[in-house]
Formats: sequence, C-alpha cells, structure tokens
Amino acid sequence: MSSVDLPGGETIWFKRSGAGKPLLHIHGSAFGHRNFEKLTPAMAPHVEVIDFDLPGYGESRGRLAPDMAGIATQVLSFIRALGHERIDIHGTSFGAMIALTLAANHPDAVGRLILSCFIARYDNAARMMRGTWKRAARDSGMEAVADLTSVAGFARGFYDRPEAQAQLAGMRTAFSATSPEAFIAGTEAIERGDLSPLAPLVRAPTLLLAGAEDNMTPFAPSASGIGFSLVKDLIPGAQLEVLPECGHYLVIEQPDLAAQRITAFLGA
Repeated sequence: MSSVDLPGGETIWFKRSGAGKPLLHIHGSAFGHRNFEKLTPAMAPHVEVIDFDLPGYGESRGRLAPDMAGIATQVLSFIRALGHERIDIHGTSFGAMIALTLAANHPDAVGRLILSCFIARYDNAARMMRGTWKRAARDSGMEAVADLTSVAGFARGFYDRPEAQAQLAGMRTAFSATSPEAFIAGTEAIERGDLSPLAPLVRAPTLLLAGAEDNMTPFAPSASGIGFSLVKDLIPGAQLEVLPECGHYLVIEQPDLAAQRITAFLGA
C-alpha cells in the first residue's frame, strides 16, 4: 500500500494486488476502495489490480473536483503518477460514470473499459433517492447512508444469505471512512451529469455489467433518465452482460461471476 501526490495537491492512497496486465478499479460514491474487497481477490490471479480511494474517501486526502470531467481529470493524473499511459479500467456505479467520462475525454488513456451498474442520466426517482441519502449524510452520518443504500442496493435474496449481516457491518465501517462532504459532492456531481452525449465518443472496447435486480440504477429507468437499455446502443460495439439474482452491488453479491465475465472480456 502506497500513496502519490497529484498536481492539484491531492494525496491518493492505493494498493496493488496480483500480477500481470494492470486493471484500475474506480469505486462507487460512498465506499472507497473497499467497494472491491470481494472482487479484487477473484481478479488478482489474472491481472494486477490497482485499488485506490478518490480524494476525500478512505485514506486519500484533498478535495474531490466539483464535476464529472474534473474528477475524471483527477483520476487521469493518478494514472499518470503511477507511470501508465494507457490502462484497462473497471468503474462501478459512480466510478463507472467517472470511467466513461475519462474514456470519452481522454481515449488514448483507456485500453479496455468495464462499466458496472450506473445510469448515464438520473431519472427523477433516482434524484429523490439520492436526496434522502444526502440528508442522512448531513444529519446522521455515513453509517446511516450505508443502511439506506443497502436497502436499494442489494437483491432481496441477499438478505437471506448467512453472511448478509457481516457484510452490512463491513459496509458501515467502509462508509464511515468517507467524509459526508466528499459523498455529498460526488452525489451532486452525479445529479448534475448527463453522460449520454459522451457515450458515443467512447472508443475503448466496452463491457457493461448489470444486475438483474438493480433497483438503484435500473436497466430501464423512467423517461427522465438514461440507463443501460439505451447506453448499450450509445457506446459503439458495447457488450452487455446481465447477472442474475443480483442487485446494484454486483461486485459484492456475485464477485466470482463478475470476475469470470471481466476476465473473459479482458482476454478477448
């Protein structure tokens, strides 16, 4: 585990796992790098996984940029600081929105692209949901946000698993390492964004991973939003995989299946 300083003054914590061609993980809007704590061990036998915390999350320091393009530029600075000119990327949820923005604005920096569980433009229902999370972050702290997002994030059958309560406790710990200010800033960047104009600019081979029971970023949101049902046709040549019995947190619910799909895609 190490850290690097970026030109904007941010200090980014990161760790490497495994060996081989590098794959950068970009986490969702509350977790930090622990978003991938189940997926990374499944990927490490096949690639070198780079996990990191965005500014204001986990062990990283500094302020998150106020918009998606700015955050993507921060991630690009991190990639360059590690010495990479071009790298494969997997972003999930908020991280997928950052990854798509990076791939569209800086196509030479992205090799292959995996985007899991995101909406290119939030519909009004998603904005309402996010509004409750922001109020919880301000009023009750990030443990409350962990509980609220879990309600929307997991498939119903997840709660019948014997490991469910331990996973929920781990999420409260992970979320607590994120400042409410960074979470709210990321959420507001999401709410302001409409990535549909950027999607056709992506030139990297792209895999879309969706959860069949994703209620947080559904495959087909209402008319005010843009989900995978349209994104799959906006990104040239994008492949789509829908994982069964799985909600928004597919990297937690189905890490082995997700790793199989991602490894096959990276090796194609």
